[in-house]
Amino acid sequence: MKFTKMHGAGNDYIYIDARGMGEDWPALSRTLSDRHFGIGGDGIILILDSDQADLRMRMFNADGSEGEMCGNGIRCFAKYAIEREIVPQPESGLTVETLAGIRTVYPIYGNGGVEGARVSMGLPHLAPNDIPVSLDPAMSGGGGPVLKYPIHPGDFRLYLAFVSMGNPHAVTYIDQPVGEFPLHNIGPLVEGHPMFPRRVNFEIVNQVDSRHLNARVWERGSGETMACGTGACAIAVASRLQGLTEDRVDITLPGGTLTIEWDGEGEVFLEGPATEVFTGEW
Repeated sequence: MKFTKMHGAGNDYIYIDARGMGEDWPALSRTLSDRHFGIGGDGIILILDSDQADLRMRMFNADGSEGEMCGNGIRCFAKYAIEREIVPQPESGLTVETLAGIRTVYPIYGNGGVEGARVSMGLPHLAPNDIPVSLDPAMSGGGGPVLKYPIHPGDFRLYLAFVSMGNPHAVTYIDQPVGEFPLHNIGPLVEGHPMFPRRVNFEIVNQVDSRHLNARVWERGSGETMACGTGACAIAVASRLQGLTEDRVDITLPGGTLTIEWDGEGEVFLEGPATEVFTGEW
């Protein structure tokens, strides 16, 4: 089986042209993603045919669980499909079917190929039932956005904002530098908290100014990753709703910087790099 290792701002996945293939993908993702005994990555991403869009993307986390959407992964997905001529170079955007819906990817060309992309990530969902998250009705603020819900993981008291970008996110703002926060201890406690029936992606954020944020992400099913596209979108939405940032914001994660645009009402747009690392055969 041929594969290609790619990353978007350090969020790395193993790409497989799975058209016509049938495998135990969850088990294969666990095997291939292992950084000591496999290829190494945050999961695998499959290129598949679609009867609704140009192509279909499936992504499996390193623990074998299937994710609804991956903002960094879909940029590399578009690079893979265009550069290998699986689809013709799109005149506008490449449509991709995901479990979160159809997303449109607008490739950015340079250096003889696709070096990044701008992605229409869809509308954010803010109602607790859409995240999903089970909250104390007296503290949930009804059906509207929940932006400062208290939680006590370990010895910490955090206030969470909940956003779904087709997958669930919990965002918190801290004064302590994100690089000093014990994410490997607190991340699993938040991810697996009983209030999240499908677990959750957890983001910690420092505000630099109204156009810049620093963040780290604990991804559901993969642990800490170098970047998270849907997580960056969730951070931007939560920040914009709280008046912390403008419509366009740069979010710097350990693997690089992603740019998010959201006007407070419509779709969220994500822009960032797409990089091929190496190819091989398993």
